[in-house]
Amino acid sequence: GLATIPGSAGVVADTASAARAAAEVGYPVFLKASAGGGGRGMRRCGNEPELSRGFAEATLEAEKAFGNPALYLEKAIVGGRHIEFQILADAWGNAVHLGERECSVQRHHQKLLEESPSPVIDAATRSAIGARVAAAVAGLGYRNAGTVEFLRDPGGALYFMEMNTRLQVEHPVTEMVTGLDLVAEQIRIAANEPLRIRQHDVSISGHALEMRINAEDPDAGFAPSPGTITRFEFPPDVRVESHIDAVGKGYRVPSHYDSLIAKMIVHAPDRAAAIEKAARALDAVRIEGIRTTLSLHRRIIQEPGFVAGDYDVTMIEKLGVTAGRG
Repeated sequence: GLATIPGSAGVVADTASAARAAAEVGYPVFLKASAGGGGRGMRRCGNEPELSRGFAEATLEAEKAFGNPALYLEKAIVGGRHIEFQILADAWGNAVHLGERECSVQRHHQKLLEESPSPVIDAATRSAIGARVAAAVAGLGYRNAGTVEFLRDPGGALYFMEMNTRLQVEHPVTEMVTGLDLVAEQIRIAANEPLRIRQHDVSISGHALEMRINAEDPDAGFAPSPGTITRFEFPPDVRVESHIDAVGKGYRVPSHYDSLIAKMIVHAPDRAAAIEKAARALDAVRIEGIRTTLSLHRRIIQEPGFVAGDYDVTMIEKLGVTAGRG
């Protein structure tokens, strides 16, 4: 019962098939790797010549990244926002949703900053969509934590994109506003225990923001910035999750793995207070020896559109930051 983005019925076998599907749904469109994720094997095409070029490029990239060149086609939602619902489901047919997260601050379709709740989802929408999501996963017999992801168009319609059958990087913002430990809940579910909570037990309190701090240079197309960290300090009143210890001095960031080095999460009674707290915390963070995305986060948190809650997945591009593919 969840609406999906208009597009091809399945994999598009060749450029001609893709062109026919694009003509049906209307340009602009996205070509996406069927085995993909993280923006790899994905191209936005505004007309048929771009579609022809994009098909060849996305096919090669998908084959290289996932060992599967297959592509499908979707209508591009202009001005879309990335909204996702956190769920928990047990082996006894119980499922609950824990509200939504807004993940529209992205570079190359990869998340940089997340918040909960979303500034554009009201309580009625949260309740209605959340109930449908919980019913859907319960009907599938799903058991675990999981995330059901949507793209919201400017008119407010929510289109199902995918489900992540795992815990996600941004889960701490949900923990902060619900007071639940999602990892502990996963362990209980894996131990075949029924959920201890029902939907009426779930409440959203305050507002949370998470900033992903990556070892990347945002002024150089987000090029990776490996090297030795000589200083790694965070203020005491924020939640920090990292594989680097509190001192961090001497830790070498390698060039072979994901560039994420820390997540910083803030929680406050409301969104304005959370933004203010995040701004103070970002100013207090000290990471030296490598380039990081801290400077970009400081820009984002002060951007009028972000402060007003009026932004979409193109926000980083509108700031004039060119997303690299590193």
